[in-house]
Parts: sequence; C-alpha cells; structure tokens
Amino acid sequence: MEHTVGAVAGIAGISVRTLHHYDEIGLLGPSERSGAGYRLYTDDDLVTLQQVMFFKELGFGLEDIKRLMHDPTFDRREALRLQHRMLADKTAQLMKMMDAVEQTLSGIEEGTPMATDDMFEVFSDFDPKRYETEVRERWGDTDAYRESARRTKGYKKEDWARFKAESEQIGTDTAALMDAGVPATDPRAMDLAEQARLQIDRWFYPCSHEMHANLAEMYLADPRFTATYEKIHEGMAQYWHDAIIANLARARG
Repeated sequence: MEHTVGAVAGIAGISVRTLHHYDEIGLLGPSERSGAGYRLYTDDDLVTLQQVMFFKELGFGLEDIKRLMHDPTFDRREALRLQHRMLADKTAQLMKMMDAVEQTLSGIEEGTPMATDDMFEVFSDFDPKRYETEVRERWGDTDAYRESARRTKGYKKEDWARFKAESEQIGTDTAALMDAGVPATDPRAMDLAEQARLQIDRWFYPCSHEMHANLAEMYLADPRFTATYEKIHEGMAQYWHDAIIANLARARG
C-alpha cells in the first residue's frame, strides 16, 4: 500500500516538513513517486520510519541514526531487538524514578526525611532533598517531625526496603478488599487502617487515632497524596480515608 506524505505525517504524528527533512538529508525517502511526481511511501517505508522514531526517542541524533541504518550490515530485526532492550532499560529507570517520587511523597506526608547517607542508594540519581524545605515548613516545628527525624537518622537501606515492603503489602491488601466490594467501614478495612497507623507509630512517631485521621484528611485535600493511592487502585484515597475514620470511631467505642 502506498501513502502520501500528508497521510504518513498524520499516521506518525509528525510534520510534513520533518518528512521532507528526512528525505533531504538522506535518512528516509519515499520508495515510490506518483505519475505527477508526488512522494509515495510504502508500508516498508513506514516500518523504517518507526525505527527512526524509536532511535530518536532513545536519544540518538539524526546523523547517528542515518549512519546506523545505512550501514551495509544493518539488520532490521536486530535493531528492533536492540531498541526493545534499550526501551526496557529506560522503562526500568523511569520506574525507579516513579518509586523515588512515591517515597518522597510518603516522606512529605509522614514528615519523615530520609537519612542522608541512604538517599542516593535508595533513589539512584534522584535527589529527594529538594522536597525537604516543604517538609520542614509543614511539620518542622512539630514533636512528630522531630521524633521522626531522630528515628530515621539511623535507618539504613535495608530498613527503608523493609518499610516499603510493608507499605506495599498494605496497599495490595486494601486493593483486594476494594476489588471484592468490601466497604471501607468493614472490620477488615478498619484492621488494615489500624495496621497502617501502627506502622507509622513503630517506624516514625507516636500516631494516635486522631492524628491518623488528620493524615487521612490530607489524602483527599492534597492532590499529590491522592495520586499516590489512586495509582495503586482507583478510588483508594477516598476508601483509605473512610477506613481510617471508621477505625477512629471504632477505637472511641
């Protein structure tokens, strides 16, 4: 099947000018021409264009792409396998960055700055210290912040890994209850809320049921905190808030 330059631009989401440029520099030109001399791209040309765009997304310059793809030894299948591996590596790095963001948000939420020695080990190249000012502004003058800072100062990488595993398990268990249609006021949901409260109490600072309820309000009031729970399961921020409030009511009798 043959495609006009305008059709290819629409399919690929790039400009006609870009396609003209690729043709001008000898990177990718149309394999066919119409009787009137208009550029016509074949399906095979579209596959080549896809590879060009993959290489661009991976940070290759146009001249490097041209050199690679015009090499006599260039193998399309091997190139795709290479691109797949590179994209997988890039995805893994992005996932690490997402974990770093989640850890930082959790630290802000709980007022628990990470020990300086472990920051770069846990977050790779990400520097969560940029959020430290906000954490101090919101919680720096509280006893909870000071107690949390005292405790976490001695935490090592394995401590943070254990805390993360505990938190992920609570999130997984909560999502399972939601999938099963269990209401937030059910004792099983309240038990998970209590488990989370005790986790804060154990790892960071004394956390009463009332303090936990105040944290629950932030899960809905601050979109960044809400997003942390919504990523685990749609509607979890509200569900988690309601379970914590129900747990408070249960504790009060």
